[in-house]
Amino acid sequence: MTYVTVKEMPPEERPRERMARAGAQALSSTELLAIILRVGVGGENVLSMAQRILAGFGGLGGLSRADFSQLTAERGLGPAKASQILAALELGRRLMAESPEERWQIRAPSDAAHILMPVIGHQEQEHFVILFLDTRNRVTDRETLYKGSLNTSLVRTAEVFRGAVRRNCAAVIVAHNHPSGDPNPSPEDVALTRRLVDAGKLLEIPVLDHLVIGGNRYVSLRERALGFDTD
Repeated sequence: MTYVTVKEMPPEERPRERMARAGAQALSSTELLAIILRVGVGGENVLSMAQRILAGFGGLGGLSRADFSQLTAERGLGPAKASQILAALELGRRLMAESPEERWQIRAPSDAAHILMPVIGHQEQEHFVILFLDTRNRVTDRETLYKGSLNTSLVRTAEVFRGAVRRNCAAVIVAHNHPSGDPNPSPEDVALTRRLVDAGKLLEIPVLDHLVIGGNRYVSLRERALGFDTD
């Protein structure tokens, strides 16, 4: 297997150059972690290393719960890199705890779309994402529930609301992407929306919207009155 360093990659594919050009929000979690790690380990470039670490901990959520000893047990993660990861995660937690007024507030479907388009709009696989909101419609957390080949008719209602109940949130917004780039919802998307809206009413955790995102475009099913009450 050919070992390619980040420096040998085309400039437009390097994480730091992409961040400078498109902003941090355009980068994947793997790319952001690679920037923190800076360099890889023998026979593995920093992007592959970051991908391996995220997979090993089950994504950002698992990584955020890891302690110093768990991180340093990973190949290539010495005390310095482990400290850098923990420091970055802690800064994020403190920002959310100390500056709740700076959390994204959803006033219109476009607000949610602007959060989610950089995250899932250009993904080659389908992602189903939940935004958890407080009583002022501020985003308190985000969860990617499904990733891969998504059949919306098989999305389990209980799994969608499990995180909402655990977080004691006031409302949710759900979204998924169409890798084709066409954000027009399918009949299955509308049926899923109706199921989730009905379940949210029973649980007193309203579903404020369901967005379908394709590239830099989106469709709000609430705006189109698809799956939502029209009265």
